[in-house]
Amino acid sequence: MNYRKISPADLEVFAKIVGGYYVLTDEEALKKAASDETEDLEYVPEVVIKPDTAGEISRVLAYCNEHIIPVTVRGAGTGLSGGALAVRGGVVLDMGRMNRILNLDTDNFQVTTEPGVITQVLQEHVLERGLFYPPDPSSRGSCFIGGNIAENSGGPRAVKYGVVKDYVLNLEVVLANGEIIWTGANVLKNATGYNLTQLIVGSEGTLGVITKIVLRLIPAVQHNVLMLVPFPSATEACRAVNAILLAGITPSALEFMERQAILLTIEYSGNTSIPLTKDTEAHLLIELDGKEPNVLQHQAEEVMKVLSAFETGEILFADSHEQKEMLWALRRKVGEAVKNHSVYKEEDTVVPRAALPQLLATVKKIGGEYGFSSVCYGHAGDGNLHVNILKGDMSEDEWENKLPIAIRELFTEVVKLGGTLSGEHGIGLVQKGYMHTAFSDTQLRLMKAIKDVFDPNGILNPRKIFPDSL
Repeated sequence: MNYRKISPADLEVFAKIVGGYYVLTDEEALKKAASDETEDLEYVPEVVIKPDTAGEISRVLAYCNEHIIPVTVRGAGTGLSGGALAVRGGVVLDMGRMNRILNLDTDNFQVTTEPGVITQVLQEHVLERGLFYPPDPSSRGSCFIGGNIAENSGGPRAVKYGVVKDYVLNLEVVLANGEIIWTGANVLKNATGYNLTQLIVGSEGTLGVITKIVLRLIPAVQHNVLMLVPFPSATEACRAVNAILLAGITPSALEFMERQAILLTIEYSGNTSIPLTKDTEAHLLIELDGKEPNVLQHQAEEVMKVLSAFETGEILFADSHEQKEMLWALRRKVGEAVKNHSVYKEEDTVVPRAALPQLLATVKKIGGEYGFSSVCYGHAGDGNLHVNILKGDMSEDEWENKLPIAIRELFTEVVKLGGTLSGEHGIGLVQKGYMHTAFSDTQLRLMKAIKDVFDPNGILNPRKIFPDSL
């Protein structure tokens, strides 16, 4: 696709639509929009536009579609797959001004929000009325709910409560030609036609621009128990995950962190209160929640019975709100700590839960063969392992040319285990070259055909998801 460069006349049109103050071409604004949290990638757009309404977005998209100008939607810039990077220049549509919670329907347990609301802000807002929105990615204190929808985010509590797609009822979306549609209805059951709502969820900004979101909520829980369990074997820690769930216990979170992940996070955060003996190779962070403290105590005892069949170190029970917050802060900062330590690539692998020990062993085996070290952690209860590959002493040639071969081999083994390329970070820019590992040509052509129906001129988030050869 031959995209048109933006001209001064185009900027005048955009200024008439959203106001000149919200059309940014200065170096600072462009540089800020040029990167997200994906490795060290940088793609500078030609202009950043900050709309305030669906109507403004409609007019911007209609104009860009007519003149074949690429548009990349950007939330808070916390993505890890390069989905918000303007790889073809053009317009970055910054959704930060659309940050209003529009309606909290306590009768129907629903909230309607704009996409620029920070996820934690939304969670705290509904919690004040006794309601709960469970999906909580590690970046929940800064990421936007719209970005969560675009990536179908999960987070630690997905093991019990599910991921973003399980809470989206309806979406207002602006299509590439400027038309505004609602994708469904504000109901819990809907068997009316194709499910356009779930098609948009996880589409990474390639099919339309989300401008309003209707989410279902559940009653808030009042109590939780949090424990940190050390293991002398990372493989045994992975095996214990399935044993807990097979015992009929569903934790609200079941997180895995190998030794190096904990060490780097302690170093990064300065928090030295985490017990880490010399023979500890991994930790499980296990949370149970519910309304009745007695029931939670019984569940905790059942977890301890399961763990008694495994070799563990001394189990830490968080005995205060502050200690619980400290443990969760440690877990949520692992990604930041790894990035601070080394140039890295993060793979968001996911397999059926019982295959998690095999996945971990496969990661380490391939690392040994190709000469890279890795830091692994993630949502063990879902089989979702974040594999952070550190550049370390690898040469530039090895990093650029040898490592992609290793990653392809890893993904091939993941697929053999019944898994796939990404559990919650999306494909975006950095994983699109591996899509043939998980999908046949027929499957990819079907996906591309859907993209072409929604966006026939290819202006929305170009060069994402699909291999360049498609």
